[in-house]
Amino acid sequence: MNILILSNKVPYPPKDGGSIATLNLAKGLSEYAKITLLTLNTSKHYCDIDKIPDDLKSKIKFIDSYIDTKIKPVAAIKNLFFSKMPYNAERFICNKFEAKIIKELEENKFDIIQLEGLYLTPYISIIRKYSKAKISLRSHNVEHEIWQRTLAQQTNFLKKQYIKILTSRIEKMEVGMINKYDLLVPITERDGEKLNQLGNTQKSHTTPTGYEIDNLQPNYENINFPSICHLGALDWSPNQEGILWFLDNCWSDILAKMPDLKFYIAGRNAPAWFVEKIKKTNVIFSGEVESATDFINSKALMVVPLLSGSGMRIKIVEGMALGKTIISTSIGAEGIPATHKYNILIANEIKDFSDGIISIFKDKKTFLQIGINANSFISQNFDNLSISKSLIDFYNDNI
Repeated sequence: MNILILSNKVPYPPKDGGSIATLNLAKGLSEYAKITLLTLNTSKHYCDIDKIPDDLKSKIKFIDSYIDTKIKPVAAIKNLFFSKMPYNAERFICNKFEAKIIKELEENKFDIIQLEGLYLTPYISIIRKYSKAKISLRSHNVEHEIWQRTLAQQTNFLKKQYIKILTSRIEKMEVGMINKYDLLVPITERDGEKLNQLGNTQKSHTTPTGYEIDNLQPNYENINFPSICHLGALDWSPNQEGILWFLDNCWSDILAKMPDLKFYIAGRNAPAWFVEKIKKTNVIFSGEVESATDFINSKALMVVPLLSGSGMRIKIVEGMALGKTIISTSIGAEGIPATHKYNILIANEIKDFSDGIISIFKDKKTFLQIGINANSFISQNFDNLSISKSLIDFYNDNI
């Protein structure tokens, strides 16, 4: 089988959820099919693909096309008044990328063309013109749902009005692309159900982000106990929003009862204003860490206080694989069929977070058992090769 994957950013290095989801599946699929990954190379997440490790390039053929995706005020204003397309999507429209798609389709015969997310769907018409391959939409999330939840949390009047317009446009785009693909590959069962409610009638196959389980080994020897951490892209507004909510509403109460507890916050691309806002007692900003695995292994508890967002929180899966006890909102844990108080802790209110963190540190036996159960859960449900083989079988049944 010959598969072409289109991505809106180079998924290397795999340091954020979207990159991990794209790269891990591409690697898994490469065990069963020939994989070409044609990707926009954005100004924000630029990667010199010549520097991607040779062992990875031996499995996946990488082709990139540079695009400047910086937010430009003039372009954003023009989009607001003279376009119906959301500015988020418009920034990924690129003539050079389209030309590279055409070149690949003219020179190669593909069985499947897999689009990594909503913002690749504008290229469907050009794909149809040059290829008879089945088009698969791998939906990383229900995009407009992220913005609906962000809108609900926004208090600034002008920002709220702009986000309202943006949310409406994204929803129209998402509904408008329904069934323009041939196959739907949602990342969670819940997202698949949501897309069915929006009108999807195409065959679908849920494909969560898998992991090479042997590469994620828990290490309980050097845990800083007690400690809590958060790891995630810090230029993503739902992460910023959740961390600030936690610090403003929960942290002082927790510290009053556990004055020596430290909260470590790590992630890439943190804006200066955010770094300034998290300067609070016993909060340590670690920035972009060299090894996510080492960072997670060294901390006792992972907090995921997400109030908005959609899809699957990859860092929760990674943390559970590493045997971490995780306390998350229901939104943060969406798409991960974990069980409260067995392999994860769910908290949706201020008191739930505060009491949950304090009580789990008082009961080290339960703390360790939840982590052990979490590791077992991921091993059974998120093995990358098994997930990839299941998708290949689905593709074979439908080409």
